[in-house]
Amino acid sequence: MNVLHDLALGFQVALTWQAIVICLGGVVLGTFVGVLPGIGALAAISLCLPLTYYMEPVHGLILLSGIFYGAQYGSSTSSILLNIPGTPSAAATCLDGNPMARQGRAGQALFIVTLSSYFGGMVGIILLVAFAVPLAKFALTFGAPEYFAVMLLGLVAASTASPGSAVKGLAMMVLGLIFGMVGTDVTSGVYRFTLGQLELTDGINLVAMAMGLFGIGEVLSNLAAPSAPQPPSKGFRLREMLPSRKEARQSVFPAIRGSLLGSWIGALPGTGPAIAAFVAYATEKRISRTPEKFGTGAVEGVAAPEAANNASVQAAFIPTLCIGIPGDAVMAFMLGAMIIHGIVPGPNLISQQPEMFWGLVASFSVGNLILVLLTLPMIGVWVKILNVPRQVLYPLIIFLICVGVYSVNSNVFDVMVAVAFGILGFVMTLFRYPVAPILLGYILGPLVEENFRRTLFISNGDFTAFLSSPVSVICLALVLVALLTPMVLSFRRRLTSSVQE
Repeated sequence: MNVLHDLALGFQVALTWQAIVICLGGVVLGTFVGVLPGIGALAAISLCLPLTYYMEPVHGLILLSGIFYGAQYGSSTSSILLNIPGTPSAAATCLDGNPMARQGRAGQALFIVTLSSYFGGMVGIILLVAFAVPLAKFALTFGAPEYFAVMLLGLVAASTASPGSAVKGLAMMVLGLIFGMVGTDVTSGVYRFTLGQLELTDGINLVAMAMGLFGIGEVLSNLAAPSAPQPPSKGFRLREMLPSRKEARQSVFPAIRGSLLGSWIGALPGTGPAIAAFVAYATEKRISRTPEKFGTGAVEGVAAPEAANNASVQAAFIPTLCIGIPGDAVMAFMLGAMIIHGIVPGPNLISQQPEMFWGLVASFSVGNLILVLLTLPMIGVWVKILNVPRQVLYPLIIFLICVGVYSVNSNVFDVMVAVAFGILGFVMTLFRYPVAPILLGYILGPLVEENFRRTLFISNGDFTAFLSSPVSVICLALVLVALLTPMVLSFRRRLTSSVQE
C-alpha cells in the first residue's frame, strides 16, 4: 500500500501540464537525436543541461531523462533503414532489422521495435518501483568504507567492460580521475592541476567536458567516416506497418525475455543498454529451434534486443538514484546534473525528497506512453531528417554545442575547453580508446577520493578499515576479479594461439 501511495504522489507531479509538456519535449528531442547516427543521447543531455537551470529540479530531471530513453527509441530507426545504429545499443537491431527492411518489411520492423521498446521500458519501471525502497534502506547502512568500495567497483567494472581492450578502458578511467582532481582541494584549499589558469580553480566544467567528448568528438568522427547510405524517400502508412499474426506471436516471448534480461543487466554497474541488447539477441539465437534464420530478418532478433535496450535504460536508474552509483556515462552525467541542482542521489533521496523521486519515476511511464503515441505517426518525419546532408547538419550541431557551453557561465574559456575535449575524444576514438570511462572517472573520482580520505581520517590512518564490513570486502574482492579477469583471458588466448601454431 505504501508503494501505491508513493506512486500516487509521483503522478501528482508527473501529470501536471508543465511536467507533461517538458516530458514531451524531452522524448521528442531524444528521438530526434537517436535517429541521427553517431550523435548520442549524452551530447543532447549536455546541451540541454543549461536550460534546466531555469526549471524546477524535478522538471529538469524529467527533461534530461526523457532525452535519454527517447534516444533509445529513436536509435532503431536508422538501424533498420540504413543499417547504421543511432546509438551503440541499437547495433544489435541492425542484425535482423535491416534484413527485414531489405525484404520490404521495414514498416513491420519499426512497429515491432516500438511496441517491444514500450514493453521493455514498462518492465524496467516496475522493477525500479519494486526495488528502489529496499535497496535504499540497505544503502542507509553504508559508511565511508562501503561507499568507497562500491564506487571503486563501479568505476573498475564500467572501465573493464568498455568496448575493446580492458587496459585501454582503465587508462581512460585514470585519465578521468586526474581531470576530476583539477581545481581546489576541498580539504586543504590548495589549487591542483590548474596550470595557472584562474578559470580552472573551480574544476573543469562538466557541460564543456561532456559536450566536447560526446558532442564535438562524435561529430568529428562521423565527418571522418565514409558517406552513409540514403534512407527511403518517403515514410510508411500505419496500415503498412502492422505485422502479421505470425510475426506478432513470434515477438511476444522474445520481448518478455529481453525485458527481464535487460532489467537485470541494466541495474548492474558497468553494463548499459548495448550489453543488454546483445545479450538478449544472443540468448534468443541460442534457444531458438531455427538459429540459422537469425541475421536474415528474424522477428525475434528485433523484438528481444529492443525490449532489453529500453528495460536496461529504466533499470539503470536503480543504482543511480538509490545508491548514487552510475552504471554508465549517461547515468554519470545525470548524477552530476542532480548534484548541480542541489540534489544528493542516494538512500536519503527517497525519504527526504519523495516528490522528486516518485515524480521522476512516474514521468518515465508517461514518457514511454508518449513515445508509443508519437513514434509511429512521426516515422515520415524521421525519414526526412535522415535525408538532411551531413555537411549541413553537423556544423549546425557544433554551433549549438558552442552556444550551449557558453551559456552556462558566459565564458569563452569553457568553449575552448569543449573544443579541446572534442579533439581529445576524436583522437581517442581514432585509436579505439573508449571515452566513456573518462567521464565516469571525472564524476566519481572526487566522491571516491572524499570517502577514501574520510575513512582514513576516522580510522586514524588504519588501512584495515576498508575491510571492516562484508560489503566493502565483497566489493574490493570483485574489483580484483574485474582487474584480473581480462589479464587471465588474454593469457589464455595467447596460450591457445601458441599451442595451435
